[in-house]
Amino acid sequence: MLPTVSDLLSLDVIRRGSPQVVAGADGLGARVRWVHVLELADAAHLLQGGELVLTTGVALPADPALLARYATDLAAAGVSALAVELGRRYVGALPSALVRAAVDSGLTLIAFEREVPFVEITEAVHARIIDAQLGELRASERLHEVFTELSVAGASPDEIVRQAAVLAGRPVILADLSHRVLACEPGSADPARLLSGFARRSRALSGSSGSSASSGSSGSSGRTVYDEASGWLFTPVGARGEDWGRVILVCDRPPGGTDTVLIERAATTLALGRLLTRHAESLDRQAHRTLITGIISQAHADPAEAAVRSRALGVPVDGRQLVALVLRLRDPSGPGVLGVSAHARVLDVADAAAAACRAERIPSLVGTLDDARAGAMLSLSPRADPDRVLRALAARIADRLGAFPEGPVIGVGAAVGSIRDVRRSFLEASQVADVAAERPEGWSAAVGTGGAGGPERPPFYRLADLRLRGLLHLLRDDPRVQTFVERELGALLAAEPGSSLLGVLAAYLAAGGNKAAAAKNSHLARPTFYERLGRIERILGTDLNSAESRTSLHVALLALEASRTSSAPSGP
Repeated sequence: MLPTVSDLLSLDVIRRGSPQVVAGADGLGARVRWVHVLELADAAHLLQGGELVLTTGVALPADPALLARYATDLAAAGVSALAVELGRRYVGALPSALVRAAVDSGLTLIAFEREVPFVEITEAVHARIIDAQLGELRASERLHEVFTELSVAGASPDEIVRQAAVLAGRPVILADLSHRVLACEPGSADPARLLSGFARRSRALSGSSGSSASSGSSGSSGRTVYDEASGWLFTPVGARGEDWGRVILVCDRPPGGTDTVLIERAATTLALGRLLTRHAESLDRQAHRTLITGIISQAHADPAEAAVRSRALGVPVDGRQLVALVLRLRDPSGPGVLGVSAHARVLDVADAAAAACRAERIPSLVGTLDDARAGAMLSLSPRADPDRVLRALAARIADRLGAFPEGPVIGVGAAVGSIRDVRRSFLEASQVADVAAERPEGWSAAVGTGGAGGPERPPFYRLADLRLRGLLHLLRDDPRVQTFVERELGALLAAEPGSSLLGVLAAYLAAGGNKAAAAKNSHLARPTFYERLGRIERILGTDLNSAESRTSLHVALLALEASRTSSAPSGP
């Protein structure tokens, strides 16, 4: 730490000059950066601040106004003190004009009553300053080593704060932007007193700039602030232009350059730790996605290779029940919560699924598949009940995605016993999720629950839950199904493509052939509804009283609906 003016006055070489403080005693605590011997009347422009200026006064003006201006200019330049040797220009005392100007401007003015070689003063003081700078350099190097080790070791915020407090010998606090204490190391201080009213005191500092503490450290970020009233030295914590908290060093005296370096290195280590945690999670998701994609696309010619890769990621596959899940956004084209993109939402879904698997202690591969889907391969023990596991997992995922207005649809593939068959399970889960996500309004009440919950909102779907709709969705692109649809409904579609006859037919078939109920559900008068049914029979050349005819038409309508849903534009 740089010496103060008061520190220098205690040096033997300066004491031999019998120094007397004649003005600006309040500035004796100012730090001295360098010593300058100047015998010029216009010396202020040569200075940078923090100097102890030595002069005999031989070149100073005799005019009181010019002498006062000399003192004022030095004070404005930020010098730490002006020391004038008596005997050559001034005998017995300094001019009153110089003293008054020093008092008015706050300049610390010192008179040497005895002659002292200025070269001895500069040598002694510069040695003291260089020693202090070397000491700060060694301390900075030590801080660098400690915090680098903490970064490499992946230390927790608590450990980083603890080490910072040990190095500083004073309390250190980490708080978030809501002024909540995330970590605290009180040292020898009373924790209750240290944290009493913390949020209030921290908010009070948010509105004040305090004084910059960056001048004591060449490596300072410039955002470190010292608040003298509270004794807090604090700096923000964040990266990439986004702050998420701040570190506070509770000082019992004004901080030095080493304190600033320490608090900023702690903040950097905390920010880096958070980035690395997120990056490690991202790498984990990427590794899982690569393997899942390879399994689905059969990129691994030998299934044993996929098994080895899976085991290397901590997911056993031998002698296990392997179950594929696909979590699909219901509306991937929508802006999502607070305008979040579909890709970002899928990443959130994958993270939520991975966290749920960890919470349930289920070894799993979890990764994004595209901008609408995330996939997971669960590795269950042979004795596990898949339904129970899936219910618990779906509940945890729903809890973690509470910000979503409507959670993703979860499609579940069949459990398989070999990684060779996982691809089939994934394809089945994807198809199930697609059908469930695109289901028409109210269709969930018609599907089976698969033992997975109430009929209104099953937590997950299997192929068996989708029944005929699922089958037709899977076959919607089959030319034979398309030909069947055209044969059954083509005449009606061609005769009145823009009419409501298709809706009338759908309502009649959904009501099981009950004309009165269908008319009521369609909000049509019975005669009108009956007349339209007759027109449909004439166009199609069929008898709607025939159960077989109704069944064929109903299948054709469901297949047409599946085809139209899959080909509908995904965005506005």
